[in-house]
Amino acid sequence: MNQLDALKQFTTVVADTGDFKQLDAFKPQDATTNPSLILKAVQKPDYQLLLADTVAKHRGLALDEIMDHLLVRFGCEILSIVPGRVSTEVDARLSFDTTASVARGERLIALYKAQGVDTNRVLIKVAATWEGIEAAKVLEQRGIHTNLTLLFSFCQAVACGQAKVQLISPFVGRIYDWYKKSAGAAWVEADNANANDPGVKSVKQIYDYYKKFGIATEVMGASFRNVGQITALAGCDLLTISPDLLATLAATETPLAAALDAKTAQSLDMAAVSYDEATFRLALNEDAMATEKLSEGIRAFCVDAVKLDQLLLAA
Repeated sequence: MNQLDALKQFTTVVADTGDFKQLDAFKPQDATTNPSLILKAVQKPDYQLLLADTVAKHRGLALDEIMDHLLVRFGCEILSIVPGRVSTEVDARLSFDTTASVARGERLIALYKAQGVDTNRVLIKVAATWEGIEAAKVLEQRGIHTNLTLLFSFCQAVACGQAKVQLISPFVGRIYDWYKKSAGAAWVEADNANANDPGVKSVKQIYDYYKKFGIATEVMGASFRNVGQITALAGCDLLTISPDLLATLAATETPLAAALDAKTAQSLDMAAVSYDEATFRLALNEDAMATEKLSEGIRAFCVDAVKLDQLLLAA
């Protein structure tokens, strides 16, 4: 049995791509997208007709509305291939605007409904800022399920659990990147690999906390740099993985066992914590890595959203 098939025994495998023509080879349950992945896809020849067609059908609408039609078009194509859910992201430029994020999430869901999609198959992705978490709380109360992204810290995960969001996406690889860069020449790769990887340890802490205290929010590790990070999180609720790493797993037959276990987590000695806005902001501010990576991630998604705007205008 290859490692991809073995992983599927313990964990729901999700494909992290906008390139839906790659999906069938790996048979993932779900798929996730973001502005950067959609931008990357629409610049490929295979998807330029889809971009042009979407713009032609909705010409005259506001640019942000055309953008949402494009995102939903990709989402519908993905849902025709995967049996589960697709995650579609709210514009990162709204990351600090709760009201606008709620409105954008509702509009995306309305567009999916107009295409006949069962909205239980759609997760609205929102950045895990305080405002984003509050927006997700409102959306969940209105029956719209959410995926909280750009999540780097324990306090973000706890606040998401309090908000009863459907799913969180802690970013393994970007946490690893920060600690490696911070350590510089002192970094020893072998000492920080697999279960000792700082990104892996962050996800395990969140997973264990959720299982210990019966928090229903799903944990989906994301942003992987290598297969070792993935195999060290076998047993996590879900893992969203790029096509390149899915291919590596499929080509590897080294035995794979579950590394995370809900029953084990329930027996751990952990204290419950909670956050309001002030204590959340302080806790996030105290975590230099999370503060920097959250800001950096939002900036990068904003840059790619602007580039996508430009492609839409030129189409």
